[in-house]
Amino acid sequence: MTQLPNQAPLKVYWQPGCSSCLKTKEFLLENGIAFESVNVLEGENGFKELEAFGVRLVPIVARGDDWANGAVFRDVARVAGFEWNGHKMLAPQEMRARIDGILAAGHRFASQIPDDRLDDMLPNRPRSYRELAYHIFNIPEVFLDRVEHDAPYTYEALLSKLPPEMKTKDDLLAYGSGVRERFDAWWKREGHGTDFTQAGKVYYGDVTLHEVLERTGWHSGQHTRQLMLVLDKLGLAPDGPLSDADFAGLPMPKEVWDNETTFA
Repeated sequence: MTQLPNQAPLKVYWQPGCSSCLKTKEFLLENGIAFESVNVLEGENGFKELEAFGVRLVPIVARGDDWANGAVFRDVARVAGFEWNGHKMLAPQEMRARIDGILAAGHRFASQIPDDRLDDMLPNRPRSYRELAYHIFNIPEVFLDRVEHDAPYTYEALLSKLPPEMKTKDDLLAYGSGVRERFDAWWKREGHGTDFTQAGKVYYGDVTLHEVLERTGWHSGQHTRQLMLVLDKLGLAPDGPLSDADFAGLPMPKEVWDNETTFA
C-alpha cells in the first residue's frame, strides 16, 4: 500500500522473541503494508515515543497520534488504513485439544533443559530459558484466573516474573503440571459449556472470549516452538517435537523467533 503524501509513517514498536510482535509484523507484510520497524530494546527512543500514547508495552502500531495494540488485527488494520475481515477460528473444543498438546510438549521440553543452563539468556532479550518455560504455562494460568475468578487480564500479569519460591526445575515442572491439570478440570467442569461470544475483558482491546482462548493457544504454542530452538541450541533433540499438525487451525506466526533478528 502506498503511503499518501504528507501522511505520517506507520510504525510498529516491537522486541525480539515477542510472539505478538512477530505476528503483527507478519500480518502487515502479508497485506502489503510498509512500516517503520522500531525495536524498543535497541535504544531509548522507542519507549519514549510510546510514552506519548500513555503505554509502555509492545506490540504497538501507530500512525501519528493514532495507535492500536498489535494484538487486535481489526484495530491494526484501521490504523494502517485497510479493511480486514478476520479469519475462521477453531471451535473451542478443538482449541482446548491444541492447548493440552502444547502444554504437554512444553512440559517435556522444559524437563530436558540441564539444570545448569536454565538461567542462560535468550538472544537479544532479557528472558532466561527458565522464564521462557514459565511463560508457556503462565499464559493459560492468566486465562484461567480471568474465567474462573474474573481476575483482571493485564499486561503485567503476562510478564511472567518468576515467583521467589520457584527455585528448582522440579518447582517449574510442578507448576506446569498444575496449570495443565487446572485447565483440564475447568474445561470438564464448566469450560465446555461457556459462552465464548461474551466479552473477553482483556487489556489489549475489544475481543470475545473465543478470541482470548485462541490467543492463549497460539501464544503458548509459539513459545513452545521457541523452547525447541533452545534445545537445538543446547544440542538436544526435543522429546516428541511438535509439528505443523499440532498447531493446525491456530494462527501461528510463520517464523519461530523473529523475521528481523536470528536466534543466535
